[in-house]
Amino acid sequence: MTIKVVCYGVRENEVDFFLRLNKYNFDLHLIEDLLTHENVDTAKGMDAVILRGNCLADEENIKKMKTYGVKYLFTRTVGYNHIDLQAAADCDMHVARVPSYSPNAIAELALTLAMTLLRHTAYTTNRTAQKDFTIDRTMFSKEIRNCKVGIIGTGKIGLTEAKLFKGLGAEVIGYDIFPSEEAKKHITFMELDDLLKESDIVSLHVPYFPGKNDQMVNADFISKMKDGAILINTARGELQDNGAILEALQSHKLEGFATDVFANEANIFFQKFENSQKQLDPTVQALVDLYPRVLVTPHIGSNTDEALSNMIETSFNNLNEMLTKGVTSNAVQLPKKRAYAS
Repeated sequence: MTIKVVCYGVRENEVDFFLRLNKYNFDLHLIEDLLTHENVDTAKGMDAVILRGNCLADEENIKKMKTYGVKYLFTRTVGYNHIDLQAAADCDMHVARVPSYSPNAIAELALTLAMTLLRHTAYTTNRTAQKDFTIDRTMFSKEIRNCKVGIIGTGKIGLTEAKLFKGLGAEVIGYDIFPSEEAKKHITFMELDDLLKESDIVSLHVPYFPGKNDQMVNADFISKMKDGAILINTARGELQDNGAILEALQSHKLEGFATDVFANEANIFFQKFENSQKQLDPTVQALVDLYPRVLVTPHIGSNTDEALSNMIETSFNNLNEMLTKGVTSNAVQLPKKRAYAS
């Protein structure tokens, strides 16, 4: 029996990876668009669905997918907040995720963004692109070996970034509620307020817990940071208060800011706003307008050869395990099915 699998959010550069890594010979249907209410009918006749972040797997779509015959609702991401787990349970669907992938992918992007802001590389190359080859005071910078880099969240990604910065000679300090023994070998840990006070660069690598750390990077957080520091967020957009960050940049409390994420980013990323009637959120627009002091990448942290291979291979393995064993170690625990669910 051939298993039909529809995969959403498949970028052009990812197609070859999906085809090459399909060792179980699934009948793949690759769709570039994210899953929405408008295109959910593309799941008709499919046995399994593989999502990426920002796909809309809400109750409405999940109920429709059940009528289409979908039994497996998987995501090739670590997070799964884009899936309505209660609806999945009610519709007797199995849900699985990718618990981890190459930490270097995110860590290298965070490092690159930080170094670009520290050395004012985007500012400088933007001027030379306009055929202005003069040197001004903005192009002056500290060397990274004379900086302290504060890592908030020292799991696999944060620790990898710490090692990269240490390799460049920076002093790395960190904050984590539960630091690992391995992290303690490479990072000097301190209280969060002390880290913020001392760090020239602050990089976030903490998970998002709805209702617990929403907008943890707010005005109070920033007020404790070193004047003229650089802030990097390649974790989750929900962790940052865009308005507070904008004010800090305008007052030069923050020298620079880079992010690979925004809250509600499905309304921002993966689309073009130039020559379009669509309008960016005013605060996001104001941040973008501060380029090159503000650098925004459209959630490309995991868009590397290694990370992509990890996510696709794990997703395919998850499905094969479910089909052959009835269980996968990467299954997401679902709530109890509601008695009145149809």
